[in-house]
Amino acid sequence: MSDPVTQLADAIRAAADAKRSLNIRGSGSKAFYGNPVTGEVLDVTAYRGIIEYEPTELVITARAGTPLVEIEATMRDKGQMLGFEPPHFGAASTLGGCIAAGLSGPRRPYSGSARDFVLGVRLLDGRGTDLHFGGQVMKNVAGYDVSRLITGSLGTLGVILEVSLKALPLPPAEMTLCREQTQAEALTLMNEWAGKPLPVTATCHVDGRLYIRLAGATPAVHSAAAKLGGETIADGAAFWQNIRDQRHAFFAGDAPLWRLSLLSTTPGLALAGPQLIEWGGALRWLRSEGDAMSIRKAARSGDGHAIRFRGGESRDGDTRSGAFHPLPSAMLKLHKRIKLAMDPAGILNPGRMYEGL
Repeated sequence: MSDPVTQLADAIRAAADAKRSLNIRGSGSKAFYGNPVTGEVLDVTAYRGIIEYEPTELVITARAGTPLVEIEATMRDKGQMLGFEPPHFGAASTLGGCIAAGLSGPRRPYSGSARDFVLGVRLLDGRGTDLHFGGQVMKNVAGYDVSRLITGSLGTLGVILEVSLKALPLPPAEMTLCREQTQAEALTLMNEWAGKPLPVTATCHVDGRLYIRLAGATPAVHSAAAKLGGETIADGAAFWQNIRDQRHAFFAGDAPLWRLSLLSTTPGLALAGPQLIEWGGALRWLRSEGDAMSIRKAARSGDGHAIRFRGGESRDGDTRSGAFHPLPSAMLKLHKRIKLAMDPAGILNPGRMYEGL
């Protein structure tokens, strides 16, 4: 019996020859994200396991089908973590899906995004060719950084096989504070704190309360807590996991969930529906039945963009209401050129991000 990589490569080549679309699928924990994809399911979960982990080098390499919980448990035993705090959205969430989606959790503005931690990837392109990009050290990342290009491409450029990631040490101490604040007050405070040497690693404003996570050396955490004030949350870790994986009560309900990425200094947006603010003001979650054009116009006013993250459907004939913010024509042309180079037959997750890609 052939190995999983050979089986996947054979399936891709057969689909390319037949011009048959493939729907790349891991655990399915992020199947809601992006536009719907039709086609034959290509299951990649069989290729799993940690390949190499060098705690002293702060690098871990694992196969795409490896569950995130397994990777994080192994790293935690060595006092380390994935610095971008990836959302799981399910107990079976895999490394491949994590990197393909390119999503980051509450720590993102303070430690970096998923893309910042990717050192190298191995993947199969739309021809079934086995390709390697990057490496296991930062100095190997030179020229066109395809490893990071793949991050967040939602399987439209290739089937991720293996990923090498930079690790971070776990902080010695952590504390979560809560303060009663209006949205305007919270935005002002979050931006003020961003310019000060404070060990802030997450912020969130919801339901009239501002939550702040402090992490680092014990004296620094306690000193910052005394300066910022507020009530200490007993189980701060559970709170941030619920925000990360959208188990907080804010995310419940059937109304479409919008993700607006803006300048952190953007004032509160006058949009119908409840809002939750993260990332020091740069990330605004919105539950709204409002039309896509109005929401995206509001995002542009903050020099940002809006993604219909979960729920809702595109309107017939209205490409502006797709899941992702429309691209400028020059950027769309560039995306199409990259897609053609990596997947000439256009069979890998077609349309998951944009029509024709």
